[in-house]
Amino acid sequence: MIPETAILAAIVLPLAGALAIALAGRISPNLREAATAITAISLIWVVWGLLPTLMEGGRPSVEVSEVLPGLSIAFKVEPLGMLFAALASGLWLINSIYSVGYMRGNNEKNQTRFFACFALALSATMGIAFAGNLFTLFLFYELLTLSTYPLVAHKGDAATVRSARIYLGVLLSTSIGLFLPAIIWTYMAAGTGDFTAGGILAGKLNDPEIGLLLGLFVFGIGKAAVMPMHKWLPAAMVAPTPVSALLHAVAVVKAGVFAITKIIVYIFGIDFLFAAPSSQWLLYAAAFTIITASLVAMRQTNIKRLLAYSTIAQLSYVVMAAAILKPLAEVGAAIHMVAHAFGKITLFFAAGAIYVASKKTEIAQLRGIGKRMPWTMAAFTIGALSMIGVPPTAGFVSKWYILAGAFEANNLIAVFTIIGSTVLNAAYFLPILYMVWFEQEKEGGKEHGEAPVLAVLALCLTALLTLGFFLFNGPVIELESQVVKGLG
Repeated sequence: MIPETAILAAIVLPLAGALAIALAGRISPNLREAATAITAISLIWVVWGLLPTLMEGGRPSVEVSEVLPGLSIAFKVEPLGMLFAALASGLWLINSIYSVGYMRGNNEKNQTRFFACFALALSATMGIAFAGNLFTLFLFYELLTLSTYPLVAHKGDAATVRSARIYLGVLLSTSIGLFLPAIIWTYMAAGTGDFTAGGILAGKLNDPEIGLLLGLFVFGIGKAAVMPMHKWLPAAMVAPTPVSALLHAVAVVKAGVFAITKIIVYIFGIDFLFAAPSSQWLLYAAAFTIITASLVAMRQTNIKRLLAYSTIAQLSYVVMAAAILKPLAEVGAAIHMVAHAFGKITLFFAAGAIYVASKKTEIAQLRGIGKRMPWTMAAFTIGALSMIGVPPTAGFVSKWYILAGAFEANNLIAVFTIIGSTVLNAAYFLPILYMVWFEQEKEGGKEHGEAPVLAVLALCLTALLTLGFFLFNGPVIELESQVVKGLG
């Protein structure tokens, strides 16, 4: 398949899959889930097939339509987008395996709608990953919001729908009220919105305007959850756990931090932004979000809400790394998207497995559960250690690169933020691990074992990925190093 065709296929395949899933669901659950698996495997084959071209220096692109003069729907494959697309497509297959075990084990309703909306969300994710300009990015960013709303509102009760409306309201209001004006301003200033190596704004804006435009982008991209645009994320925890895993590891939040990183690199340009004093506020906003979200996480008693605030903090690691504006930190930002994805999806898979097997949702209920669910809690332990940044986990690798970039820039704010948040991460994860493995379960607890085998298989796979990335991260580092070498 030629690269230009593969780009379009990556977007169209999940759409066709959603239709196939909807039709198959009318016949049998097994056929529906087979359609899901076939679509996910096909997407991996198409997306990962673009890697050799990219590694050889190729940058395939395709323009679909010119909507208005100078405003087109266009796609281009570059290192940041390739990483995001490969990550999302790979984890979708594992998430689908997990979802079968979770949805059946929990006797969830509307399972066909669930799997079909998942496929639609992956189509939007591919569009974001391969967007060739700001207009295309915005279009698929909005489609991702709309396609994930039914997933957040899946349970359908009044409380769930209310929380889903918060999710939808925050993301749409920020994107339309801030992100869209930033895009319009960029097109007016630069005459284009194309993602270009070195950026497109040099010499087009004065210093105060640079900081303001950066603010419109960062807070307009609400999916990155930089405070105070983070409230949608805890609200979305009413969704089934596979959806939480999608939100936190595969698509939505990664789309946010990916978009910010891509805009810094390809719209502003690292050198241009670094020279503007008015852009320095971003580092402090990210540091504030990291520390504050970590402190809030320490106060949570619900497992998923703790993981939600942990995600808010971890996302701003990526934003802060991008804001350091040094080559090692930019590579660290990309690597942390992968490390966080592997570790956090493992934690959410484990939380969902606990719920399916025991209906436990609170941290205090986890005493001694490691004896009943050793596979699940071993995976949870690996995910938690990765969030802290303990070797040999993926989180250690990304934090190493971000710290190296901070030292390269002599940026003490970033250094102390990473160290301080690492201590806070340990402060809320390690007591849970102690409780799980070394405390006694309360008498009268429900007799249970592990969750359904497919759910356990999926969380073990992601735990192995979390460990494996510590040793086998060379291709990702090589790919993302192309960005800072100016080859993107």
